[in-house]
Amino acid sequence: MSLIVDRRNLSFVLHELLDVAQLFAHERFAAHDREIVDATLDLAESMAENRFLPLAAIADAQEPTFVDGRVRTLPEIKTALTEFAEAGMFAASFSEADGGLQLPWVVTQSAMGIFMAANLPVVNYAFLTIAAANLISVFGSENQRSAFLPPMLEGRWFGTMCLSEPQAGSSLGDITTKATPTGDGQYRISGSKMWISGGDHELSENIVHLVLARIDGAPAGVKGISLFLVPRYRLDSEGRPGQWNNIALAGLNNKMGQRATVNCLLNFGEGGDCIGELVGEPNKGLSNMFHMMNEARVGVGQGAVMLALAGYLNSLSYARERLQGRLPDNKDATSAQVPIIQHADVKRMLLMQKSTVEGALALTTFCALLVDQLRLSTDPTEVEELELLLGVLTPVAKSWPAEHCLEANKWAIQVLGGYGYTVDFPVERLYRDNRLNHIHEGTFGIQGRDLLGRKIRLEDGRGLSLLISRIGSTLAEAQRVPALSSEVEALENALGELKGATNAVIHARDRDVALANATLYLDAFGTIVIAWLWLWQGIVAQEALEKSHVHEGDIAFYRGKVAALHYHFRYVLPQVHATLKLVAALDDTCESMRSDYY
Repeated sequence: MSLIVDRRNLSFVLHELLDVAQLFAHERFAAHDREIVDATLDLAESMAENRFLPLAAIADAQEPTFVDGRVRTLPEIKTALTEFAEAGMFAASFSEADGGLQLPWVVTQSAMGIFMAANLPVVNYAFLTIAAANLISVFGSENQRSAFLPPMLEGRWFGTMCLSEPQAGSSLGDITTKATPTGDGQYRISGSKMWISGGDHELSENIVHLVLARIDGAPAGVKGISLFLVPRYRLDSEGRPGQWNNIALAGLNNKMGQRATVNCLLNFGEGGDCIGELVGEPNKGLSNMFHMMNEARVGVGQGAVMLALAGYLNSLSYARERLQGRLPDNKDATSAQVPIIQHADVKRMLLMQKSTVEGALALTTFCALLVDQLRLSTDPTEVEELELLLGVLTPVAKSWPAEHCLEANKWAIQVLGGYGYTVDFPVERLYRDNRLNHIHEGTFGIQGRDLLGRKIRLEDGRGLSLLISRIGSTLAEAQRVPALSSEVEALENALGELKGATNAVIHARDRDVALANATLYLDAFGTIVIAWLWLWQGIVAQEALEKSHVHEGDIAFYRGKVAALHYHFRYVLPQVHATLKLVAALDDTCESMRSDYY
């Protein structure tokens, strides 16, 4: 039994639920088939098990250090990332014209997820580089693409995103980093950037920073932000790393988790000229950066799912082997103890994890499929609809797993009891690593305001309507499955509550009060989306169970699906009613609280 991936469930999601084979009918993916998908996942699992997983605890205990102005990391980290690069994983989703393998994003995200479960902090270097390269491939000039993409896709140069500053974390409209034209098409970059993951290290030949800054004279706020490509080392006449670009490491941040990922404060242009190139149009930097950020946010959700999956698999393995106590109706103190997986409360904790992880994995994988469909579509109407649907689901895909999969990690620790609180088992580290996913790439609160304050209002709520339409189609299909009748009714009721709360907020006169409970709205919204995805999984599972030739092992798998569906609908979904009533009432308890009352 693997402790980092459930290949049976992953196969179910990719092939039985989402039917990724539909992508292979398109010319871009015509060279691929299910055999290649499975081979890619086999390779990822093998590399993750053998190279990344054994390094996880060591890298957590021996985090990067700042010595003589340079960052020192464990040499095994570079070895693992080099093998990752040699396997073509940096380039997997990029076009063959750019030197990539041209795999669907949904496949590469699934493969990356296996690495994340094994060692997310080390995989972060690749994750950031792939995201940066994707942005350059979309918005970069021809010269920027030819100079920077090949070494990044080969894994020789790494990438970062530099948004936040010491005085401006999530409020990007307040950044002060400056970009002064040099007169030759380039810019002098000056300022400080905080919380930069992968910002300084010796793991690659160069580091390509994507930096948000203001060109002299730009408008205030977010409308005056531009995006710049700023390499750690300037390129020489032959395109190789040359002169240091005056990007100074001011210090490392020591973190609760994800310790193997360097996180630092960088000063640009502190000791001399720091030269950058404009990416895309002036003052369009934030929208361009969010092209990278939106896919990164789905990726953060995927990371949260996979850390919870690893916790679940570890606690499941432990529960099957750990002998303790006897069942309540057994009063014979001399009888043999039973594995703790036979105790009802342990079953509850494991079922909570299973329901959360498998529901959230369906969400992030579905969003990845939407990314592929969006890239393939040539129909303007379909493109617009996919963008709106993905826009509504992105804050959910980032935040719901970050909240609930962290809770799943908590229950993984609880299953192990005292052992779970020690470093003898990985579940405490997985919890610490997962805690960051609630914070970075936009906190839970920011995602809630994005969803309730912007995403559901775009195009007069068309994105939400498209989502409700998809849910409605699943409900109609489920009505033909008698075993799911109670779930159909429960989801219809919850959806009605969501519509009512949404309508109340949209028509509220006081915007501050309307958004006061945006985080609660997002959480309930996500719980309903997960219920939809569980109902969809339940339809597939019930249909499979009704077939006459179901393999014995698959019977248990599909029945497990139905049990996890029941858990979400009976234990989790009912909570949204109280939450959405609070939202619909425009409750101002939090908004009206004065600071001196604390």
